[in-house]
Amino acid sequence: MARRYWLIKTDPDTFSWDDLVRSPDATTAWDGVRNYQARNFLRDDVRIGDLVLLYHSQSEKAAVGIARVVRAGYPDPTQFDPRSEGRDPGSDPADPRWYAIDLRAERPLRSPVTLDAMRREPALAGMTLLRRGSRLSVQPVEPAEYRAVLKLA
Repeated sequence: MARRYWLIKTDPDTFSWDDLVRSPDATTAWDGVRNYQARNFLRDDVRIGDLVLLYHSQSEKAAVGIARVVRAGYPDPTQFDPRSEGRDPGSDPADPRWYAIDLRAERPLRSPVTLDAMRREPALAGMTLLRRGSRLSVQPVEPAEYRAVLKLA
């Protein structure tokens, strides 16, 4: 199966690129996703070896680094943790509702690629991130779009 590319949004005040780099082995569980479409991507489509553009949402609004998927979708443990903000009392361990993946930092982009810069790039005109109303925290990126973002960096 061919490698796929993804864009994953994170609020840098919650968990930033630098936080990922400082994680043990520069690896972390990517959990807490509570949107069904994003969940479906994590559960059904994201595979080990896929590459991820880590995108800082909120303040910076820029792709800042590349991560690699090192563990494909598995039940998100935070849904069962009573101390977690992501706890979902309706989720059944026998049929979990939410999924997580593990990411490892590969490298920062040479320079952040801002949302405005992406909007100005014709090769990115169809990118999910740039579609009106697109709010998904996990979204597919076409190979040509991935290359275009790297060129902008």
